[in-house]
Amino acid sequence: MQHPKPKILVITGPTASGKTDLALKLAKEIENNYGKKVEIISADSRQVYKYIPITTAQPAAEELDQFKHYFVNELELDAEFNAGEFGSKARILIDKILSEGKIPLVSGGSGLYINSLVYGFFEIGSDDKQLDEKFKSKRDEIYKIKDEKGFEYLLDELKRHDPLTFNRMTEIKERRVIRALEVFYVTGIPISVHQSKKIEVDFEPRLYAIQTERSELYDRINKRTDVMLSAGMIEEIERLKSNGYHYKTHNSLNTVGAKEVFDYLDGILTKERMRELIKQNTRRFAKRQMTWFRRDGNIKWISNSAKDRAEVLDGILENQ
Repeated sequence: MQHPKPKILVITGPTASGKTDLALKLAKEIENNYGKKVEIISADSRQVYKYIPITTAQPAAEELDQFKHYFVNELELDAEFNAGEFGSKARILIDKILSEGKIPLVSGGSGLYINSLVYGFFEIGSDDKQLDEKFKSKRDEIYKIKDEKGFEYLLDELKRHDPLTFNRMTEIKERRVIRALEVFYVTGIPISVHQSKKIEVDFEPRLYAIQTERSELYDRINKRTDVMLSAGMIEEIERLKSNGYHYKTHNSLNTVGAKEVFDYLDGILTKERMRELIKQNTRRFAKRQMTWFRRDGNIKWISNSAKDRAEVLDGILENQ
C-alpha cells in the first residue's frame, strides 16, 4: 500500500505583505498545538546573502532564534545561486526535516524559487515580465561572453550544463545555444529538463498567499521603506561600497533598495529621490509578484487571522 505524500505548507505572496509574521505565527501554533518542532525554509532570492539583512528585510535576530531557518544570511555576495539549486537543495532539506520528526515550513516571495521547489520546473514560455527581464539581462551577458571568448566557449558551456540539448541539435544555431544557456543560468535547470517536466516532488505542497488590498500593500511598502532607511540601510550599503562591492559587479546586490542606495552614494540621486524610487520600484515589484502568484491556481489566498490560520493548519499534519 502506497503511503500518502506529506503535506508541506508554503506561505508566499508579494513583498511587505506579512509573510514572515504569518509563517512565525503558524510555526508557533504547530509547536504549541501539536508538539512538533518546526524549521523554516526561506524562499527568497536575496535574503540568502550575507551582509544585507536590512536591505533584504531578513527576519529579525530574535525571530531567527525562535526557529531554525535555512537559506537566510548564508552565502557570500559573490556566490551564484539560482532557482534550480534552491529547488533541489530545499527538497533534500524537506526530506531531512521530515525524517527527524519535525515539520518543514516554506516561506518566501520568489516565484521562481517556489515553482522550482514545488513543481520541479517552471513555465519558461510565460508572459511574465519579471522572468522576461531576467532572461534578457542574462542574454546580454552571454553575448558579451561570446564577443570576449568566442562561440566555441558557449558550445562548451552548453555541453557541460545541458549535454542532452546539445546532442539533440541537428544543426548548431547560435540563437538556440544562447537561449538554452540563458534558461540554465537564470533557472539552474537545463532547458531539456524544463521541456520534459519530470522532476519528481515527493510531497504535496499546500500553497497559501496573503490577500492584501493594493492600497494597503502599497502603504505597507512605503512605511517599511522608511523604517529600513531609519534602521541603517544606507550605512549597510555604504560599508559594502567601501569594500568594493556594487550592484553593477555583483548580481546579489542587483535588487530593489540596494540599487537606489548605491546610486545615491554615487551621487546620481538625491536622498529624497532615492527614498521615492525605492518605494516606487518596490511597489512595481510587488505588482509583478501579484501577477505571477495569481496565475497559479493552486495558491489559496488567505488573511493573517486566527480563523484562517486554523484552516491552514487543519489537515497539514495528517499522516506525519
